[in-house]
Parts: sequence; C-alpha cells; structure tokens
Amino acid sequence: MQRRHLLEAALTALPIAGQAQERFPVRPLRMIIPFAAGGSTDILGRICAQILTEKLGQPVVAENITGAGGMIGAQRVLDAAADGYTLMGGTPGPVTINPHLAPRMPYDPLRDFDPVVFVGDSPAVVVVRRDSPIRSIGDLVQRARAAPGRMTFASAGVGSFAHLSGELFKARAGVDMVHVPYRGTAPAATDMVAGRVEVMFENYPSVLPFINGGELRPIAIGTARRSALVPDLPTVIEGGVANYESSSWFGLFARAGTPAQAITAINTAINEGLRDPALAARLAGMGVEPVGGSAADFRAYVTKRFEETGALIRAARIVAE
Repeated sequence: MQRRHLLEAALTALPIAGQAQERFPVRPLRMIIPFAAGGSTDILGRICAQILTEKLGQPVVAENITGAGGMIGAQRVLDAAADGYTLMGGTPGPVTINPHLAPRMPYDPLRDFDPVVFVGDSPAVVVVRRDSPIRSIGDLVQRARAAPGRMTFASAGVGSFAHLSGELFKARAGVDMVHVPYRGTAPAATDMVAGRVEVMFENYPSVLPFINGGELRPIAIGTARRSALVPDLPTVIEGGVANYESSSWFGLFARAGTPAQAITAINTAINEGLRDPALAARLAGMGVEPVGGSAADFRAYVTKRFEETGALIRAARIVAE
C-alpha cells in the first residue's frame, strides 16, 4: 500500500516538474551589445532590455562588448549556454557582412545563432551637401554617367553599410563612382559638408543629426516604398533605379539550440512592447521603424540578406582592410 501511494505521488508530480522546466525566465538575462555605448545599436539594445524586464518579470542586464566589427560580442554569446539567458543585439555587421569579409570567421551566423525577433529597420538615405546641385536621383545618375570614375561617394569604412549601399547603387544604376572610405560616419559627413566628397548612401539614424542641422540634404530613401519616417522623400526606385533596396536592421539573437519556449517568450514580449505608440514615436525620432513578427520570419529575412550581401561583396570584389 505504501509503495502504491509513493508511485501515485510520483506520477502526480510529473506534470508539475515538466511545467517547472518549461518556465522561462526564472533568473536574470544578459543582453550583449556588440558595439560601443551611445550609438543606435546600444540604444536599441537597452530599449529591448527594458521591454523584456517589464514583460518577463526578470532583470535584463545590458553589456557592451566591442571589437572586430561586432564579432567579439557575437562570440561571447556563443560562449554562453544555449538557454535563452544570453542574447545579442544583432546588426548587419556581425551577422550578414563580416562573415563574407573576415579571413578567419570564428562562427557561422546562420548555423550558430537562432534569430529571435526583428526589432527595427533603418532605411538607407542618399544624402548630398546642402548646396549641392544634385537635387534628385536622376541628377545623380546623369552626373555620374557624364564623368565615369570621377564622382565620389563616402562611407564609414570598407565593408560598412554605407559602402555596400553605394556599391549596390552603382550596380543597379550602371554607373562608375569612386568609393572614399573614412573611419566612421562623422568624418565622412564632415568631408561631405566641406565639399570633398559628393554623396553618401548611409542609414538614416547615422546621418539624421546632419540632416536636422541642415548640413546634409536627403534626396531619396532606400526602401521599396516610401517610408513613414519621411513620407515626402521619394525612393531611389522612384528616381529611376530599379530594384534598389537597402536598409540596416536590428534584432535579437540567441545561441543556436535555445529552447523554443525561451525564444517564444522573448519574441512575444518584444512584439508586445513594439505595439506601444510611445515607443513607436521614440523609435521614429531615432530614424527606426518597428517591425516585430515571428522568429521564423526573422530567420527568413536574415538568410535572404546574408545571401544578397555575400553576392554583392563578391561582385564588387570588396576585400577587408
């Protein structure tokens, strides 16, 4: 009789134990931000940490681990357990760009990471100095074709988002322009203001202060359709360059093999947070459009961008410095 009661008690406890294993989270989480404090990636990562803290009921500690174009921070996530308690705020650099440029890549982003949620998108904008005679994409293409190999475009460095956006424009428009790399967006924009370079294809948040200050003037945006961020700004496609679409993005990643319930909990929490009108307004002020969606949607998007970026880098014969 005693043995039967013990067996019944054990069987009764099994569902409770299973439920306990499925609970997430039961302790604090860690958010790895693979870039320096103060930039848009850092701000977005900390916004996500705040959302998760509020929605999941556990503190989320944000930590900046910089170096190697975001790859050191990415590797730190892969050094942690695949349990959902260590996340990365990911951008194109460490996920879809650097893997095609680094001679000895320490990880495979499609194999080693689980995309969790697409947080926000930042479109490329084509900017010129405020007194530039270039007023439209048509003007830009005409000037570039009139002087092949003489027109210059600036970027934040070889292999940067701005570099790839410019190379994509060259390919889609069929023009020959000279790339001038800088060590960051600020010095590139400063030389544009001084008239040393003519155009830049940079993500909107990076040049927004220069636009707001009247130093640079946007002539087109790199979205497929007009963006709610700047609805009066025509797209590059509207300007006559077919199939041009370029945008940076930010999303959360976990180490591959993370339990589905953890990914679902994080994805659900971020999607709920992105529906807050106050947060949407804050992101718009940063030049970011909230996206959201399922983890599967984000995986498909990242995979597509990875393949497109690799093809562009190979076609343009871009080699890391």
